[in-house]
Amino acid sequence: MLGKANRQGTMKAREVSLLVLLAVWFAAILSPATAQQAQQEEQKEGGQAQGEPLEPGSELKPLDPNAPAAPVDPHSYKIGPEDQLAIRVWREPEVSGAVIVRPDGKISLPLIGEVQAGGKTPEELRRVITEKLSNYLTRPEVLVQVTAVRSKKYYITGQVMRTGAFPLVVPTTVLEALSMAGGFRDWAQKKKIIILRGRKRLKFNYNEVIKGKNLEQNVYLQDGDHIIVP
Repeated sequence: MLGKANRQGTMKAREVSLLVLLAVWFAAILSPATAQQAQQEEQKEGGQAQGEPLEPGSELKPLDPNAPAAPVDPHSYKIGPEDQLAIRVWREPEVSGAVIVRPDGKISLPLIGEVQAGGKTPEELRRVITEKLSNYLTRPEVLVQVTAVRSKKYYITGQVMRTGAFPLVVPTTVLEALSMAGGFRDWAQKKKIIILRGRKRLKFNYNEVIKGKNLEQNVYLQDGDHIIVP
């Protein structure tokens, strides 16, 4: 009887040990999945707690800290369609970013929605954005920069090294524009250059200008001017 009891005790001890091993094994299998699930829940909750997303339709893109400002006067340059702007609001990265002016002259910003940018100088636009943001932020400090001029262009065709469209970023004379085109080709008729300005035809004699004669020909270009070098 004693031997039988000992054998039964040994069997029960083995059963308990086996159950313990099975429990440890299942725990090892399930714990990574449980940890992953818990991590996903934390990420989900953390994402919801990070604040409101940008308004739908916002055109702001992340700012490039290395992007230089275009050499335009913020008090006189008139913003136009396709110009690229950098909007910086101090300590408010969610309403700061790069934006391109739409064909209708407007831009879309978080919090304040659409703003008319076309026809305004960067300084005028800065004041408008500051006023509108004041309804949501305390004393916002806004900086507006033109990082790329795409709305104002002049064109050069004919016997020059580089033809095509050129951005009219700063005041540019005909002589300066021809220099930026890389100079003339061999058969260029330098005395018969024409500038088309709407319905006007302005004559430009390169040989005279470089000799200091009739310098009134060397006019400042306007948006849309077309220089033809025959």
